[in-house]
Amino acid sequence: MPTLAALVRKSEAESTIDALQAEGVYDDERRVRERDADHLAVPVLTSPTETVVEDVIEQDDPEYRRIGLDSLLRDRGFTDGEIAAAPGSWAVVGDVILVAFGECERREAVGDALLDLHGEADTVLARHGISGETRQPDVEVVAGTGDTETVHHEHGTAYALDLSRVMFAPGNKAERAHMGEVVTPEETVLDMFAGVGYFTLPMARAGARVTAVEKNPEAFGYLSENAALNDVHDRVELLLGDCRDVVDARSGAANPRFDRVVMGYYDAYDYLDSALVSLAPGGIVHMHEATPEAELWDRPVGRLHETAGAAGRTVDVVGRRRVKSHSEGVWHVVVDARVSGLDR
Repeated sequence: MPTLAALVRKSEAESTIDALQAEGVYDDERRVRERDADHLAVPVLTSPTETVVEDVIEQDDPEYRRIGLDSLLRDRGFTDGEIAAAPGSWAVVGDVILVAFGECERREAVGDALLDLHGEADTVLARHGISGETRQPDVEVVAGTGDTETVHHEHGTAYALDLSRVMFAPGNKAERAHMGEVVTPEETVLDMFAGVGYFTLPMARAGARVTAVEKNPEAFGYLSENAALNDVHDRVELLLGDCRDVVDARSGAANPRFDRVVMGYYDAYDYLDSALVSLAPGGIVHMHEATPEAELWDRPVGRLHETAGAAGRTVDVVGRRRVKSHSEGVWHVVVDARVSGLDR
């Protein structure tokens, strides 16, 4: 049986690999290899019938993946202690690998090994955290070319960004997809903390009309670029500034209120007053929070009820979910609530 590979454009590699995996034809025992300056050879078990690729070729010299990072490091002379100190997880964002190295001392060697495991990537970044109100990432180039600007493809959405300058949370992937599924065509949405378009883009691609607000000029620049990249510029209104200022400027009776408000920020509860002013009667608010395990779900739900009650409105919680672990004993959660009252 011939060994096959699908030729795909580098700019479409991530979304195409996702589609090949969903179709069940992606061969994860072989490495993705560079074909030329614009194309990758993606290993497949058989020719895809559902996923669009540029061509399917036979490989005379297939290159098989190692079982995992541990095996690769052991082959390179790492001791058991050094392997135990190596990172156990990482994220591939476009062609950049993001890694929290922790106590690992041989970071450059581990970075080189990760590049060997992920043929589609060309840079490894050490993640040191996010700081400040504008969510500035602290990263360091560990291996590879050092190019931190990339285009990440996820569930059909393209995100252009520079991972050394703006935040991207790989662990929020399911939540980003979820927001593209819950909106309905032509509903109006306010995204209060839009970033590079994490939630704005999948919602707009689903047909919603989104007002996206972002105060970080660098993130806003990528937000604007991504609206064009995803061909949703006619369904998004992009506003640079503090979301509270935007709400204050639009809170007059002549301005229609939104069907949905998205609050993708850990301290979103500080902005609940503005969110509720923006929300039409019967609308949905999605409030994110970093909540200690012991306070699930009392704290975020209680904050919603308290703020709504003070505004003469009522809250009906219609959904709640854990997105990911934020830190030890603390969860990144989302509460979805329908807010009634104050019909004008």
